[in-house]
Amino acid sequence: MAFGSAPRGIPRILQWLLAGLMMLIGLAVGGLGFKLATVGGSSYFLIMGVVMVIAAILIFLNRTSGIVLYSIGFIASLFWAVSDAGWDFWPLFSRLFTFAVLAFLCAIVWPFLRAANHSAANKAPAFGVAAVLAVAMLVSLGWMFKPQTLVAANEPVPVKPVAPGEQQKNWEHWGNTTHGDRFAALDQINKQNVSSLKVAWVAHTGDIPQSNGSGAEDQNTPLQIGDTLYVCTPYSKVLALDVDSGKEKWRYDSKATAPNWQRCRGLGYFEDHSSVTTSQAETQPAACPRRLFLPTTDARLIAINADTGKVCDDFGDHGTVDLSVGMGEIKPGYYQQTSTPLVAGNVVVVGGRVADNYSTGEPPGVVRAYDVHTGKLAWAWDPGNPNLTGLPPEGQTYTRGTPNVWSAMSYDAKLNLIYLPTAGKIHEHARIYRLRSVAGSQILNFMS
Repeated sequence: MAFGSAPRGIPRILQWLLAGLMMLIGLAVGGLGFKLATVGGSSYFLIMGVVMVIAAILIFLNRTSGIVLYSIGFIASLFWAVSDAGWDFWPLFSRLFTFAVLAFLCAIVWPFLRAANHSAANKAPAFGVAAVLAVAMLVSLGWMFKPQTLVAANEPVPVKPVAPGEQQKNWEHWGNTTHGDRFAALDQINKQNVSSLKVAWVAHTGDIPQSNGSGAEDQNTPLQIGDTLYVCTPYSKVLALDVDSGKEKWRYDSKATAPNWQRCRGLGYFEDHSSVTTSQAETQPAACPRRLFLPTTDARLIAINADTGKVCDDFGDHGTVDLSVGMGEIKPGYYQQTSTPLVAGNVVVVGGRVADNYSTGEPPGVVRAYDVHTGKLAWAWDPGNPNLTGLPPEGQTYTRGTPNVWSAMSYDAKLNLIYLPTAGKIHEHARIYRLRSVAGSQILNFMS
C-alpha cells in the first residue's frame, strides 16, 4: 500500500475530519446495510459501509490507498444509484449527496498525502476534481427548490363522463368516502376550464390560529351535505354555512382549551334513517337524525345536530364523551384530538394525538369506538394489550406509551375492516393495522 506524508496545519485538520466522518458514516451505513441484507434487501450498503471503514483507517494512517479505495467505491455508487433509482432527482440526491461530500474532501486531502512534491502542478488535478464536485453539489442543492414531478402522465388522462342525475351530491367524509379515496365523480370542472374559476363568496370563521410554535394551524377539510357546508376551526368550533351564499346558518363553540397543537382536521358525519316508535304506536323521526362528531383539543367527542347546531343529548353525557376515561394521568397538552373521527357503520372511531418523545409513560395510544347513537364504548384496541377490548379494570389504565393513531383512518364496509396508521414511538416503526369494526376487535394483520 502507498504511504504518504503527514499533512500539517489545515490539511491535517481536513484529513482528520475526512477520516472521522468517513468512519462514522461507514459504520452507520454498514450496520444498517447488514440489517437490510439479513431481511433480503440489497447488499450494496453493507459492502459500501465496509469499504468506507477500511478507507477511513487508511486515510488516518496517511495512506493514499484509502482515497483510491473510496474513489472506486464512489464511482461504483454512481452506477449503482442510477441502476437502482433511475434519473429521478430525489432518489439520486438521497443516495449520492453524502458520498459526494466525502469525495470532495478526498480530492482536497489527496495532494497533501502524496509523498514528496507538493507543487501547484501536482495539486491542480485533484483540486479540479474537487471543483467539479463542488459545482455538482451546489447545483443539486439549488435543484432541491425546483418542483420535482414524481408521477407524470405520458398520455392524455381520460375523464370518465358522469351520467345525468348521477353526479356526486355530497362530500360526507374527510376523504369523500370512508375509503379515503378523495375522488369526486364530477366532470363539470376539468383541466380545460379550471383556470376560469372565480371566487363565489368568502366566509370568516372568526378563529385566527395564534401559533406560539406549538402547532396552532387551520387544517380543516369541510364536509358538504345538501346545501350546507360544515367547517371546524383550530379552536374546536363548528360552523354551518350555506353552500351557495356562504351565509352562516349556525355556530357551535365547544369551549375547548389546550396549551398546544390546536387544530381540527375534520368532522365525522352520520345520518340515521331509522325511526322511533312511541307507546301510542306512532312513528316519529329519530332524535338528532343527522349528527356531526366534533373531536376537541381537550380530548372530548361531541355529537352535534347537523340541522340545528345543538348537541345531541342522547349521546354520551348530554352530548359529550370524555376521552380521558381509562387513560390515567394526562398532562396538559399530552393527549388531544386533532384529526377527523371515522364513522364506520354504527360506530364512531377515534385515536388521538400523543406528545411523542417528551417523556416516559406517555398517555396510551388506545383506539376506541363508540356507538353513534348512545356514545357507549363499543370496543377498544390497546396496542400494548390487544386482549383488552373494553374499559380497563378498576384501578388500571390502557397501556401507556404505546403507538398512537393521530391521523385519519379508513373503513371498508364490505370487508368490515378499519385501516389504522400508527405513529412510530421510540424504537417503533409506523405500521398500518387492520381491525374488525365490531365489538371485541382483533388484529388481523399489519403491513409495515
